[in-house]
Amino acid sequence: MATPVLSIPLQGLYLILDPSVAAGRSLTDILKEAAEAGAQLFQYRDKQASMRDAYRQALALKQAAVDCGAILIVNDRCDLAQAVDADGVHLGQDDLPVIDARRLLGPGKLIGLSTHNPDQVAAAASQGPDYLGFGPIFATTTKRDHEPVVGLEGLRKVRALTDVPIFAIGGISPETVKQVRESGADGVAIVSAVLTAPNIGEAVREFVKHLS
Repeated sequence: MATPVLSIPLQGLYLILDPSVAAGRSLTDILKEAAEAGAQLFQYRDKQASMRDAYRQALALKQAAVDCGAILIVNDRCDLAQAVDADGVHLGQDDLPVIDARRLLGPGKLIGLSTHNPDQVAAAASQGPDYLGFGPIFATTTKRDHEPVVGLEGLRKVRALTDVPIFAIGGISPETVKQVRESGADGVAIVSAVLTAPNIGEAVREFVKHLS
């Protein structure tokens, strides 16, 4: 496992910044509000933007993260992560293999990998990611074409397969955080429960309270 640039623990709240969910809100403003409320781990995810627009947005988010002492991960794209000197990249099962992303980004960057079943989690052990995303734990409307729901039992089963930090994702609310943590997750990755909340700071504080 590589040593990340920043020494923020890979646990707790991991906020995914997706403009398709943010309903026109500024992602940079969301990051700042969330960081002030206690969030430290962020991922920029945009499946529709052109590379030019994604670069501009990622650059602004990276600067905001630096100002807040937070970590910014870029979804999918190693080239974009390199271009803005992000703290790492989060890969899907169909993206660049972890070993190649590590070669491109170097040992000081974080590399995360999305997983959805025990076989993928077991296979990840030989690839050396810094953390895993695992889910969806519950039904979610954020992704219409998401993988089958794994449930808390699915999370408990894969926890026994790896010592790599696991961020559970999918339909998680402050009320279910305790169950998710007790089932083996080191943290929770959240999208709509924060991005669509009337008050970003309050939503983040509610998650942080249940995660502490």
